[in-house]
Amino acid sequence: MSEILFHYYRVNPTTWFYLSSLLALTVFFKFNRVWSIRNVDLAGLILFAPGLLAVEYGGFKANADAQHLGFIWLFVITGLFTIRMLCDSMMVRRPLLEPNLTSGGLIFLGLSLLVFLLANVLTSRPDRDDLAASTTAAKLETGEAEVDATQLARLGPGYPLLFLLPHISTQRIFSADSGSQTGGDAAAPPPRIVHETTARVMAILSQLLIVSGMVFVGWRHFENTGLGIAAAVLYLLLPYTAIMTGRVDHALPGALVVWAIAAYRRPAIAGGLIGLAIGVIYYPVFLLPLWCSFYWERGVRRFTTGVTATLAALVIGLWFTSPSLDVFAGQLQQMFGWIFPSEVSLEGFWSFPAYDPVFRLPVLAAFLVMMATLAMWPSPKHLGTLMSCTAAVLLGSQFWKAHNGGLFLAWFLPVLLLVVFRPNLENRVALRVLDEDWFIHRRRRQQGVGSEA
Repeated sequence: MSEILFHYYRVNPTTWFYLSSLLALTVFFKFNRVWSIRNVDLAGLILFAPGLLAVEYGGFKANADAQHLGFIWLFVITGLFTIRMLCDSMMVRRPLLEPNLTSGGLIFLGLSLLVFLLANVLTSRPDRDDLAASTTAAKLETGEAEVDATQLARLGPGYPLLFLLPHISTQRIFSADSGSQTGGDAAAPPPRIVHETTARVMAILSQLLIVSGMVFVGWRHFENTGLGIAAAVLYLLLPYTAIMTGRVDHALPGALVVWAIAAYRRPAIAGGLIGLAIGVIYYPVFLLPLWCSFYWERGVRRFTTGVTATLAALVIGLWFTSPSLDVFAGQLQQMFGWIFPSEVSLEGFWSFPAYDPVFRLPVLAAFLVMMATLAMWPSPKHLGTLMSCTAAVLLGSQFWKAHNGGLFLAWFLPVLLLVVFRPNLENRVALRVLDEDWFIHRRRRQQGVGSEA
């Protein structure tokens, strides 16, 4: 950007936390209704940032206490929002609270933020830490390293080809020294150049899909484009978005879930998008009971068909890209998370000596109970409860996620923001807005013809 804008310097994430928080309060805080739930939500969204900054500071300075405090901070805010999402369906009165800026001003602000955020993705270079996971995945793919449960546990569940992409860190509290920087593109091997370029393109497309999906939901399902624009602008303003703009493993699942909600009137498409999210990062598999219960009265067959077809396509893709049967079996195990919780290599909160990993198992059990409960209650579900329960499940997965759980805010943040801004949606139930399955409709037509005869 310095080649285009004279003396442009990237904003430090700590400085951006102060500036963006003030700007978010200016645009979205309701000064005439200080104790409204919108203001409480806004404060909670801003409070995610101190935890993220503490985790990065502790990791760079090798300060375990600061990093530990950061994860605890994130878990506390995540827990509060989990409760908020679980209680959302009980909030009957949802007054329309417009932002303090016109729609034209919001569009201009959002486009400006998007340009600068995506420019950071294009101009950032991954360092050694960013390349560590992709290097390990490349060795597993080519067979240079043995594919065993220990190495798969170190990478975590997800689509193996996704792990080939390096992390693009767009903002850091501290600049990496010259020894940790990667060389220029000319000095890098061709596969790494391809992987870096692919990571940048996928990160940019994922962020564009998140923003456009939120606007589409506001226009199509909220019947108020301004609400979708407001949610998208607030997403772009949050410090987390600036820090993790280039992380494909963060943004891509969030984009798929948002567009699954946008396409909820097309169960096969929604199922395909949820299936793709499951194949990409595994954890959205826990959304299946919830979404099946939403479509249970109508559309569940089309939804499950979409999920199954997408997962089958991803497995076929692995088969054609695997150099050997052993590698294919290991990658299939990684894609579907076939690893016992006790065998996972822990990173983040659960790796600290103060916490025995065995305590992660009761947390996982409580999460499964919550998941099963949301599949049964409330019934029937409308679009509003589908969104809030989806956000609750994705929030809950952060508590037991073995690899840096609590940091993957983009999985639930776009849906959570849509819940914050949504109007009443009680009439958006599957039985009312979906057409009958084709073969059921055909059977009824045949029965009608037979009775007339």
